[in-house]
Amino acid sequence: MQTRAPEEPEVREFSAEVVGVDDRTVTLDHTYFYAESGGQPADRGTLGGTRVVDVQEGDGGVRHVLASSPEFGVGDTVTGVVDDDFRTYCMRAHTASHVLYGAGRRLLDDLGYGGFDISEEKVRVDFSTSTDIDDETLVELERLANRTVWDSRDVSWEEVPTAEATAREDVAFNTKTEEGVMDDADTVRIVDVDGWDVAACGGTHVSNTREIGPVTVLDRSNPGEGLTRVEFAVGPSGIDRGAERHRALRETAAALETNVDDLAETAATVRSERDDLEARVRDLERAAVADAIDDFETVTKDDTLWRIGVLDGVDPNDAGEAAKDAVGDSDVLVAVGGDERPYLVVAAGHDSDVHAGSVVDDVTDTYGGGGGGGPPFAQGGGLDAAPADVLDAVREWEPEE
Repeated sequence: MQTRAPEEPEVREFSAEVVGVDDRTVTLDHTYFYAESGGQPADRGTLGGTRVVDVQEGDGGVRHVLASSPEFGVGDTVTGVVDDDFRTYCMRAHTASHVLYGAGRRLLDDLGYGGFDISEEKVRVDFSTSTDIDDETLVELERLANRTVWDSRDVSWEEVPTAEATAREDVAFNTKTEEGVMDDADTVRIVDVDGWDVAACGGTHVSNTREIGPVTVLDRSNPGEGLTRVEFAVGPSGIDRGAERHRALRETAAALETNVDDLAETAATVRSERDDLEARVRDLERAAVADAIDDFETVTKDDTLWRIGVLDGVDPNDAGEAAKDAVGDSDVLVAVGGDERPYLVVAAGHDSDVHAGSVVDDVTDTYGGGGGGGPPFAQGGGLDAAPADVLDAVREWEPEE
């Protein structure tokens, strides 16, 4: 016994005879509860007044799992009540997934169907396609889907011989179906959205696309190689998400002192100005670091000029780049920065006999931390000493004989 829900999705209440009870699991002689399948969740509702928490289909028929053990038994006639709101939501969402796939047929190359799923707040469709679904394509998918809703296309379904269905180029099959799930079936149930989309499907659907309501595309992602996942909302959640986006757009436009129509252009201008400002600030910061290095103390050791000093408020990477830029061909430049667990950078000119890595190794051997490098440049960090103590160690540093 299979569920009658796909063929008569408008039925919300029915009477049936109980043919099996196993603790909280009940089977009936017929049912209009939809059993979880193919991405569509199981119906909710009550059976004999007890809440239905799950519906699954197996070898013994459709199994209704109740919240508690039933008070009725085999042979009793019970009333099943399908939750109207949730069934309606699932019908809208499932048909919307077909409508979105139909939009994909018109926009995407090498299109294949990788499945779908309905959750409480959103629906997802997985496309296999060679087309890059960028922002512009995502917007166009939403536009075409909503246009199809507005066009009020009839939705119909029928059983078609399997050989005939698989031979038709216009019928979309779920990837799992193509791998042979339906090889033993004599017929395939085909859902037709008035030529917009035709697909093998066992779910519940609305009878006309106008019943779907607004389709709000939310985002895209890549769940696996060759797949692009598009998520959307329908019905009340679609309306709410659309309103939230509209509010966010208007708040953003107000913050940028423009209107929604000019928002993209204004945002691009603001971003360009920000990038210019960041570049100017970066140049000023580099100039300030270079000026600070110019004021470093100079020490001559073994005929080599050393410049040493502290760089306040400069991160290690910036200090290192500045040291490399400022060191002379025969000089050594040492910069120390940071208040707690300071860092040390050492740059040695290519004509210098000083090994920058040896300096850092000796300092970290004395004050802890870690680091290293080669002859021209090295750096260390996490030193357990004040910057002044580190500079004293550098002043006294001598290469090992």
